[in-house]
Amino acid sequence: MSDAVVDDVTKRLSDTTVEDSGVSFEGKSLKLDTEDDARDVIQAINSCQNLHYLKLEGNTLGVDAAKGIAKALESHSEFKRALWKDMFTGRMKTEIPKALQFLGSGLVLSGAQLMELDLSDNAFGPIGVEGLAMLLRSPSCHALEILKLNNNGLGIGGGKLLSQALLDCYNESRESGRILSLKVFIAGRNRLENEGAKALSEVFKTLGTLEEVAMPQNGIYHAGITALSEAFVKNPNLQVLNLNDNIVTVKGAVALSAALPRLQKLREINVGDCLLKTKGATLFAAALTDGHKELQRVYLGFNEIRARGGIELARAMRNKEKLVLLDLEGNMFGETGRQELQSELKDSGRLDALGSLSEDEEEEEEEEEEEEEEDEDEEEGDENEESKLEDRKTEKEDIADLERTIRDIQNVKLNDSQETKKKPDGGTFLGSVLEFLQCPTQEHFLALGNNRVELIMKLIKDCNDDSYLEQLVSTLMKVSSLSASSSEVTKQAVFSCSDALYKELFRWAAEQERSSLVNNSLLVHLGLIKSEDKKMKLTWNLDGCMVALEQAIRQDYFPQETREMLQLFLSRPNLSMDAFPATKCKLMSTLFQF
Repeated sequence: MSDAVVDDVTKRLSDTTVEDSGVSFEGKSLKLDTEDDARDVIQAINSCQNLHYLKLEGNTLGVDAAKGIAKALESHSEFKRALWKDMFTGRMKTEIPKALQFLGSGLVLSGAQLMELDLSDNAFGPIGVEGLAMLLRSPSCHALEILKLNNNGLGIGGGKLLSQALLDCYNESRESGRILSLKVFIAGRNRLENEGAKALSEVFKTLGTLEEVAMPQNGIYHAGITALSEAFVKNPNLQVLNLNDNIVTVKGAVALSAALPRLQKLREINVGDCLLKTKGATLFAAALTDGHKELQRVYLGFNEIRARGGIELARAMRNKEKLVLLDLEGNMFGETGRQELQSELKDSGRLDALGSLSEDEEEEEEEEEEEEEEDEDEEEGDENEESKLEDRKTEKEDIADLERTIRDIQNVKLNDSQETKKKPDGGTFLGSVLEFLQCPTQEHFLALGNNRVELIMKLIKDCNDDSYLEQLVSTLMKVSSLSASSSEVTKQAVFSCSDALYKELFRWAAEQERSSLVNNSLLVHLGLIKSEDKKMKLTWNLDGCMVALEQAIRQDYFPQETREMLQLFLSRPNLSMDAFPATKCKLMSTLFQF
């Protein structure tokens, strides 16, 4: 044989893929009650030298038949894939757990290392999980990578049983040296609800290896979505996420969008029919704007999203070169909104990815107003919200006049400004600092001149011990709020001052050993928890406060425990901060980096 022929044969062999071998009785509609009924299946198993899979989908299996099949499986340690969808039709609930126990015992006795277990479309409920638990806890599942339990009627109880079995499997696998590394988890249409989702989120957090999670149609509300979102963050290799037809709402969207920046390998996101509405869509858009280069499919249909939210989502797709589908069907863009959406996608070269809009509804302004009211009603303890919104309006002054004012202020010589004037007794006149604290506008802040940090610090340090912390943190918020300014001059001055105030805050916390008190005060002044003082109102712009905070948490002086605390509280829905989705998303992203 010539060298050329040998090379050709070698190449052909290297290009050949050896597929798993196994036995399939898929779709035979066999009713297997007794071991004798299952004779053909048993013989096929015994005759297969390398039984890598067994497909029994579309048949119905009784206890005795399962016992016979399990006995045949005992001699196949090479077994990898139990493809057992839809194989208990017409069976009593008491039969199914026993049948599963026999099948599981056969695999355990064989010493097989399962890679895939598919029991979808078997309505066995929580009692079925009891029959399955022994297998899931066994060494046969230490190598499990794919678990499919779609449409099993698990309910909350089944979800909790499943969670505990998987956690037990993980803990035992660690001791054996082969750690459970589940990659695919599918459990749609199971009525898991919040409690089931929370239980499974503990499994996801523990594993950290998931690449695909599909949990559609489970009646999961925002509390469950929040728990799952915190778990998804621990799985950075997640590529496919399907939460279709749950009740995510805006609150759940806050948590999920906070997790998205950590999931840069996502190829597919399905949050269709989840009542996201326009606010939720805006949050998602902000979370997806940067990164996510692998994204191919985004499903956000039937979410009552209006034109503004749709356009923000379209803008977020600008840098998604691999995008093949943006599904926004069944929302409420209206004719004008559809045109603007298509125009935006056309400009970015993503129009071909847009799915059908044939079921889009017309946008109605009155309904949008009702949506805003409903969102406000959902947030507990926000009786001061209207006053907060009014306070934010004071920041929206005429830009041209403001810039002229700033230029005038900057031209004033320092020795002519108020802060250098002397009191009759020779002390420094701090009237302008007090004026700023009473009315914290850009003009008053810039009017303090280049010595503004020293002047503000002096006023704070003159406070007695009881009021020191309150004065320091409230001043910090008033200064920080101005970082939302469109003026770069103002921003830089604010960053310099807020940085000094944050430094002083954490220096004082360490010196006085009052870190927990300082952290609590920050949460109160950022509107993340309620104040014990019922009269306290947040009169500062939280958008600016978050911008300055994002700068501060990057610094070495910022305590790690404070970063972790902020990460926890910011992951929860909060109407005040959720009004600035892009800023909050950027803040969360920076927190996760540290």
